[in-house]
Amino acid sequence: MDLALGIAIPFIGTSVGALMVFFMKNQVNPKVEKILLGFASGVMIAASVWSLIIPSIEMAEEQGVISWIPATVGFILGILFLMIIDAIVPHLENNVEKGIKKFKLNKTTMLVLAVTLHNIPEGMAVGVVFASSLTAGSGITMAAAFALAIGIAVQNFPEGAIISMPLKSNGMPKSKAFLCGVLSGIVEPIAAIITILLTSLIVPVLPYLLAFAAGAMIYVVVDELIPESQNVGDLSKYGMIGVTLGFLVMMILDVSLG
Repeated sequence: MDLALGIAIPFIGTSVGALMVFFMKNQVNPKVEKILLGFASGVMIAASVWSLIIPSIEMAEEQGVISWIPATVGFILGILFLMIIDAIVPHLENNVEKGIKKFKLNKTTMLVLAVTLHNIPEGMAVGVVFASSLTAGSGITMAAAFALAIGIAVQNFPEGAIISMPLKSNGMPKSKAFLCGVLSGIVEPIAAIITILLTSLIVPVLPYLLAFAAGAMIYVVVDELIPESQNVGDLSKYGMIGVTLGFLVMMILDVSLG
């Protein structure tokens, strides 16, 4: 029961964020949007360090491997994985129109597809951490796994809203905009379940997978979230406030629960 709830938490965060389309009249207030984007960035940075990189290093030491090698290799592979995705699927914010021409998909499909693909590493991260919590000697507790899941759910809340609100503003019915926001997050529990089912096969490479998830999350932060939170002059300070709050909240959650 705890496991099922844990892997569902990030998806719930996305769904609740998408639900905001029924309560907000127009697009998200620019100041609020910058704070939410910054908050999501801070959460993912802290989660990458305390929930993924540090456990990867500690697990490698217990396996008798040079501690920094799995973390370095996994992190680089995570970055490359997202770079390849961005090469295949046009950039979420800036290249949607280009993607329509290239793939002959409508704007809504492109938007949901791009976010869905970027959610795969987050689902893998949750699956890897919960799989690690079920593995003896991993050093990761179930509480720490829940901390990461909660952190990603917090990050997913603004993501769900940022998807559904613009779709509604462009004339899409609220129910359909909400469904698009929800669908963008459904891949996370699926990816988590698949990862957990493969636990017996991935135990030797768990340090690499933890770092891989961290690299993928950091890529999303650097490539998308932070630039979006800083792209309007006077509003950039709100993004910085959000980063600070998100980092501290996730750090406190992870340290206190882990």
